[in-house]
Amino acid sequence: MADRKLALLASPTDAAQEAARRLQAVIPFVAMNEADIIIALGGDGFMLQTLHALLESHRRVPVFGMNLGTVGFLMNEWRQDGLDQRLDKAKAFKVNPLRMHAVTVSGETFAMPAINEISLLRETRQTAWLEVSVNGRVVIQELVCDGALVATPAGSTAYNLSAHGPILPLDCGLVALTPISPFRPRRWRGAILPERSKIRLRVVDPVKRPVSAVADQREVRDVSQVEIAVDFAMPLTLLFDPEHTLDDRIAAEQFIS
Repeated sequence: MADRKLALLASPTDAAQEAARRLQAVIPFVAMNEADIIIALGGDGFMLQTLHALLESHRRVPVFGMNLGTVGFLMNEWRQDGLDQRLDKAKAFKVNPLRMHAVTVSGETFAMPAINEISLLRETRQTAWLEVSVNGRVVIQELVCDGALVATPAGSTAYNLSAHGPILPLDCGLVALTPISPFRPRRWRGAILPERSKIRLRVVDPVKRPVSAVADQREVRDVSQVEIAVDFAMPLTLLFDPEHTLDDRIAAEQFIS
């Protein structure tokens, strides 16, 4: 498609910068605010940075990532040739981010998006004490733990999986609520909730047992409570080669030992 305008973003690593130079030699890229599609070169962390930049700019441009990082779960294989043909055949996936509204002990408020997960983590050697509410109803009065997280399907194979949370199919319409090293209730291993659920995590003793909240890579320290919900007003679009799409990757993770 000759009239398709592409923008190029690359992580600062040597490999990504070299790949960017090779593409720039053959493709006339435009500025990000003029693009129809963004090409992102790097790893999963750089893809998250790119998606957050789109959220902050209120742009709804599809992103086609090529892996020049480590894992590359959200990325396609790096290849210099045939990019136009790959984009013509690419499969689009919509990802609805989470939105965190956090209140600190001092009364400051913060609103932040997250593509993978929002996590609450203890700041000191003291365990965290959290009250868990879903849709305005307290479901756990006192969760004693290292923390807890809420993950999207796209993020369910990241920190959520490491915390023994479930892998969620991309189109399942669910989110995972997963405790991190829970001590009490001893047998509670988390919950799978409809994506329209409103989740509140209140820190029971935030002064003695301080807790931070992290939305992907952005942290708010000393929170007193955090409200989490899926933000349907800000969908993001990822593009994948048809032979290796995100839903296939998520499904395959269930069979990896």
